[in-house]
Amino acid sequence: MRLLATIAAGIALLGVVPAPPASTLAAPAPATRPGQPGPSAPSSASPDPAAATWGVAPSSARGPNGRAAFSYKLDPGATLTDYVGVTNHSTRPLTLNLYASDAVTTTRGGFDLLAADQKPTDVGSWVRLPRRTLTIPSTSRLDVPFTLTVPRNATPGDHAGGIVASLAGIAVDAQGNQVAVDHRVGARIYLRVTGELHPTLTVEDVRVRHTGSVNPLAGGTVTATFTVHNTGNVRLAGQPVLGVAGPFGLARRSVDGEALPEILPGGELTATVRMSGVPPLFRLTANATVTPAAVGDQVLDPPPPAGTARAAVWAMPWPQLAVLALLALAGWALIAARRRRAAQLARAVAAAREEGRAQASRAPDGQDAAVVADGQPPAAGDGGSAPDGRPMPDADRRGLGLDNRHPTIDHTGKDEK
Repeated sequence: MRLLATIAAGIALLGVVPAPPASTLAAPAPATRPGQPGPSAPSSASPDPAAATWGVAPSSARGPNGRAAFSYKLDPGATLTDYVGVTNHSTRPLTLNLYASDAVTTTRGGFDLLAADQKPTDVGSWVRLPRRTLTIPSTSRLDVPFTLTVPRNATPGDHAGGIVASLAGIAVDAQGNQVAVDHRVGARIYLRVTGELHPTLTVEDVRVRHTGSVNPLAGGTVTATFTVHNTGNVRLAGQPVLGVAGPFGLARRSVDGEALPEILPGGELTATVRMSGVPPLFRLTANATVTPAAVGDQVLDPPPPAGTARAAVWAMPWPQLAVLALLALAGWALIAARRRRAAQLARAVAAAREEGRAQASRAPDGQDAAVVADGQPPAAGDGGSAPDGRPMPDADRRGLGLDNRHPTIDHTGKDEK
């Protein structure tokens, strides 16, 4: 079964002087994916097992002139004639399709052309070639003239495209289906239409993610992904910067991302910037900023303002909270243990005091309880004491008439009981 498809691959979009098949180019463009133009190098393609290589580059009526790309600056309504050189490096003749198309910026920042089945509406539609099909003898070059006419209502600024030479072939995909393949090689066109320029880059659709660390002493990683859109009329590069701060601007930091490649007017790409060691401060604010930069020998005067956008992300400090919880638990356990020991000591002291009081309340070995109890000497008639404070014997007490066990004699001489 034959699967009908068109896959454009191997397009060279930096015009150089074609070289033998083993040669390389001075400045290769980004790698391709099926269906899209690719790196700036002579392509190898063939509809049969024999290999074929060819190249496309700016030229003149007398041959290649060393230009890397078709670069023009024209007024609206202007017309020019130029030449494109197509070289067959193969040992057999090649029949190629020759046409012009518009350029676009891929989401990864590559310079690309519209697919072969898409009709150009910009600079690709302003190019007129004398013929669509070109047959080139083996190891030969043809310098093909073309005209470029700028419409009178063309918008000022940069317009990009390319001139392509393609070769159709047959390939087999991973499922064993036959696929029609369109291998393309091309040279870039950069046209600036005179008028007022507006170099502007806009940052859109900022998405921020925070990835925490299990180490409570290390911060997490903030990853910001955003779209950089060229909303002006000048092709621009850019320098992205990611700034991150916690509540009230705490722990504010910034980091530069990788420099952005060329973005064509109206084009956009996706950029990603990462920052490590970010403390988890519950709620983080991320600012994505892109400063426009000139491409090639352009001069941006005055420098355009930077594009910026903001987004917030939660950054919960789970490891730190776990450590704090353990410390709080350990502190509570320590305080509780101290309180228990203090309570036990207080109970022991109280018990000792009660025991002392109980022992003090008991008279030891027949001693007068009143003396033991309150420490006061016995009252008169209860034994008495000598003048020096020592207890007096009963005989002495009787001799002094202090023994209350005998009757006393009053002045009448009568006994009283």
